[in-house]
Amino acid sequence: KEGGRDKPEYPWFFLRSASSLLAPNAKALRPKVSEQLDYEAELAVVIGKATKHATMDNALQYVLGYSCFNDMSVRDYQKRTGQWTIGKNFDATGGFGPVLVTADELAPGATGLRIQSRLNGQIMQDANTSDMIFPVDETIALLAECMTLEPGDVIIMGTPAGVGQARTPPVWMKAGDVCEIEIEQVGVLRN
Repeated sequence: KEGGRDKPEYPWFFLRSASSLLAPNAKALRPKVSEQLDYEAELAVVIGKATKHATMDNALQYVLGYSCFNDMSVRDYQKRTGQWTIGKNFDATGGFGPVLVTADELAPGATGLRIQSRLNGQIMQDANTSDMIFPVDETIALLAECMTLEPGDVIIMGTPAGVGQARTPPVWMKAGDVCEIEIEQVGVLRN
């Protein structure tokens, strides 16, 4: 809704490279070529068992657990093409962790959890995982139509309203900023 669109018939998928990932408490790298580094609070779903052709009825049995993710995005590069991959793969822009909460410790599909981002202590995003456009079971079923999901694969579920690019004026992360992603019953990721 924040982007001015209705629910798409099919989700937008993109892949992240290993060099784009960032450990908890590590410093993100704002690229030299852009000042438009944005934050995105997201739920990370970690696959525990291989699956191909999962259904919505059985998809959650393949989930090992959940974690926090900050899908930092370089917006001007993301907007250079209709395919978002380049803006999502700058080095050290995908904060991930610090804990993995097993699926049996949360509601099915990790629904009903408060999710927030805080930039320098100010709440920027504040929503609930029940509001995800595509829930975990549907997302796994859609991906498993196309590829085998392997143990250790991570699916990042999308971000709620409040990202920097949608604000007036836009809010871009800058040197020295601290961004925290908190998901109720999961933990806090800090970069």
